[in-house]
Amino acid sequence: MQKVIVIGCSGAGKSTFARRLRGRTGLPLYYLDMLWHRPDRTTVSREEFDARLGEILKRDRWILDGNFQRTLETRLKVCDTVFLLDYSLEVCLTSVGNRVGQVREDMPWVETEFDPEFKRWIMDFPEQRLPQIYELLDKYRDGRNIIVFQSRQEADSYLDTL
Repeated sequence: MQKVIVIGCSGAGKSTFARRLRGRTGLPLYYLDMLWHRPDRTTVSREEFDARLGEILKRDRWILDGNFQRTLETRLKVCDTVFLLDYSLEVCLTSVGNRVGQVREDMPWVETEFDPEFKRWIMDFPEQRLPQIYELLDKYRDGRNIIVFQSRQEADSYLDTL
């Protein structure tokens, strides 16, 4: 395990899992949200994001935390390990609501509200994005260790074995 991606719905706990994985493996951790978002709540251009991501993908070791479906296939082509946190909608919505107002290592600002548009994106995730993720995982299954967790307890148990 040298090139790892951690994916799943917002609120699933990707960043928390990725930090714990970093602690167990010593792999450098990069948050896609930090590559994409600026502290003033604007975003970099797609070209700048892709260039930043490309530089990381050239490295020998990394953990990439974040879904960013547009670049998922690019990351799948070069990773050796995938962790998909496929948790319930209730878990994801509750987690995002609970983190409002919290300083986070994986975001360049503090969320002050649970944005209704973001909530809708999360609610649509299981039907609109998750099937595409599973299709890509099937396509790139060979040569990769793909681990799907259905609960935080499964993820915690896995990390405890490392």
